[in-house]
Amino acid sequence: MSRAQHERARPNPNRPLREDLVLQACLEAYGGVRREGRLSDRALEFVLRRKTALYSTERRAVAERVYALLRRQRTVDFLLEKSHRKFDALDATRQDVMRLAASRILHGEDPTYVARSSGLTGPDMSVLDRLPDAAADLDALPEEKRFPIAASLPDFLAGRFRAVFGKDAAKAAEAMNERAPLIVRANTLKGDRAQLQERLAAEDVESTKPTALSPLGLVMETRLNLFSLQDFKDGGFEIQDEGSQLLGMLVDAPPTRVVDACAGAGGKTLQLAAQMKNRGDLHALDVDEGRMEDLRKRARRAGVHNVRTQIIPHEGPDADAALTPLKGLADRVLVDAPCSGTGTFRRKPDARYRLTPEDLEMHVGRQKALLARFAMLVKPGGRLIYGTCSVLREENEEVVEDFLSKHPGFSVRPVAEVLGEELGRKLGPGPYLRLAPHTHGTDGFFGAVLVKAK
Repeated sequence: MSRAQHERARPNPNRPLREDLVLQACLEAYGGVRREGRLSDRALEFVLRRKTALYSTERRAVAERVYALLRRQRTVDFLLEKSHRKFDALDATRQDVMRLAASRILHGEDPTYVARSSGLTGPDMSVLDRLPDAAADLDALPEEKRFPIAASLPDFLAGRFRAVFGKDAAKAAEAMNERAPLIVRANTLKGDRAQLQERLAAEDVESTKPTALSPLGLVMETRLNLFSLQDFKDGGFEIQDEGSQLLGMLVDAPPTRVVDACAGAGGKTLQLAAQMKNRGDLHALDVDEGRMEDLRKRARRAGVHNVRTQIIPHEGPDADAALTPLKGLADRVLVDAPCSGTGTFRRKPDARYRLTPEDLEMHVGRQKALLARFAMLVKPGGRLIYGTCSVLREENEEVVEDFLSKHPGFSVRPVAEVLGEELGRKLGPGPYLRLAPHTHGTDGFFGAVLVKAK
């Protein structure tokens, strides 16, 4: 790493933020999400790419403040509407300045400093002073009304969270509204986790610790630009949540014939290639050429050469025909299905506001169709692994139950039998992989292993 890169990656913690520049960037990025409909990561990338004068600490502050507000959007709006009777009548920019300020206070910053650094004076400062009273009003609401606002979830999702998590719904929502840790997965084609830790230490990245569940992961305890590290450029690791790593481990891919049916940009494909030790045939399928090209680039960097990429049609007879050469031949088929993304709200906080009941119904229909389509690739005695990054039962257990009712030749294999008894105990009871931030510290994931009779 060059000296300039090193300085950008390791910010000076003693340099004060230029709050006026940070606020302006926050307003632009937040406006891009909430007023122009951009995805949060795209909006931040667009703004920060143009804000070349910002220090790395300031860029990080912009991202963290925007994400923090999006996670608590509904709560913040309730508090401000209670504290300012004419909040809805304010111009958009002033509303957003106050939202950002209220969010910072909600996350523990000093109100006086927040008001001063946000340029708020007089009546606006008194609004911030009334936030504790508004919070007391929120706590006094009946639980059915309080929970969706406190959890910052649309009403229909709040109801589903309560159905899934029961008495732990508030704890689950609270964990989903925290900042997600930065996790990497060691590329075992180039060394195990301990060797990755040593290589990172050689690049002055010493604040790492092993993930609690996955034997492949490291938690990066210092926020830095991982893409600038030489070990990333050499393919030594990938950024991948621990829950995603555990779902990949469920495949237990033998070095024979494996299919990643919804490969996307290939995070799990590369994990499977490493499981297979670069042997056998790993078929990566997707409907999007752009994602396939990303996968090919990542595979080259990772030193993976047993992957065969294939673009397939979305649906219909052409989609089935494209799969015919693999019919009944795969030892493992992973269907990491497109879903609501309710398990990833820590990383994509704005997704909750985009999701509708109609979207959810569409996802469930697609999941059932994909599972049935790709099941025909599994050979007798082979395994079909179904996964989502959703916490909702209708996308998870109910999809599996529907599949089993129509495909009696398949049966469920408990995940503890695949992952081992010790890890199985840590993951919890039941035949399925069910992860969530409040229980496992990972994103929300579901996984099921379905075995085809011989």
